Amino acid sequence: MLKQSSTRVLGLLLGAGLLAGTAQAVEWKFAIEEISGSVQDRYAQEFKRLIEEKSDGAITVAVYPYGSLGTSAELTELVQIGAIQLANASPGHLGSLVPEVQVFSIPYLLSENNEVNKQVLTESEVIYGPIADALEQRELRLLTMYPEGDMVWTANKEIRTPEDLANFRMRTMVSPMLVSAYEAFGASPTPMPYGEVYGGLQLGSIDGQVNPIFAIEEMKFYEVQDYMIWAGQQQFTTTVVAGNDWYHFMLSDEERAMLDETIAELADFIFEVQDEYNQERLEKILADKPDMQLIELTEEERAVFRERSMAVRDKFIDMVGESGRAVLEGLLAEFEAAEAELGG
Repeated sequence: MLKQSSTRVLGLLLGAGLLAGTAQAVEWKFAIEEISGSVQDRYAQEFKRLIEEKSDGAITVAVYPYGSLGTSAELTELVQIGAIQLANASPGHLGSLVPEVQVFSIPYLLSENNEVNKQVLTESEVIYGPIADALEQRELRLLTMYPEGDMVWTANKEIRTPEDLANFRMRTMVSPMLVSAYEAFGASPTPMPYGEVYGGLQLGSIDGQVNPIFAIEEMKFYEVQDYMIWAGQQQFTTTVVAGNDWYHFMLSDEERAMLDETIAELADFIFEVQDEYNQERLEKILADKPDMQLIELTEEERAVFRERSMAVRDKFIDMVGESGRAVLEGLLAEFEAAEAELGG
């Protein structure tokens, strides 16, 4: 059942003019979880361009960067109650609404081949079947999923084995699955708000953190860390969700078809963009800090962490139950089939 709107969310509605009447030209409001210039912003801006072009200007798209309409949880609630039409929503956050979505916090679930990931994340019968159905019960229409790049460890020492993580305070997002993952890897996971991470690294209350390259560059974490380590354990993924009632009952058939067509067209676009963005951001880091040490774990080194991550799958099933088991096993089968088809 949809929770009651908070006073803060109602204030956001009024302050942003989101409760205004609809007599004006049609406008779709699209809120993202990142700042302007980010991967999500690039996606939203291209979505805006395509929709406005296809509708000959009859529909305009307003893009709201992170912070302008509230927190990630508040953005999702605004979509649920129909105040805005579209938003990015990370699986870590959606997992509080639909526990099965936490499957995307399990290490070594996605492929190292992004063609495989693109096929599964855009066509999966599991994602757009039971997971999407569960989200619809929470008034959210799942439109697509896409990755934003490898989750990279940063530290002030080499990390190549679980033993290197002993007593290492790794900052994670506030997620039971991520905490379990880093416990399995041998670290001391330390959940901490995103805005406090730089200070935590600088003051030594945490020893390292994990984020995609664009976040490491944007938040300047590299300034207080000497190593960046690729272990291949995870990619940062996001979803694009719409209001369920808006999608099914407020759009015309032509508008709904235009929306679905545009989302499908953007799959190739965003997979290329995220790769370009992360490469550009890595070059910026190295230009600003040429002595940054880059470490890519070997297949043998990754295999040790991959083996340890199997315990996280058991934890997921224990937490979510049989529906979680079905989702996990279904996704594993889809990734395996896509790997075989695409030569992963």
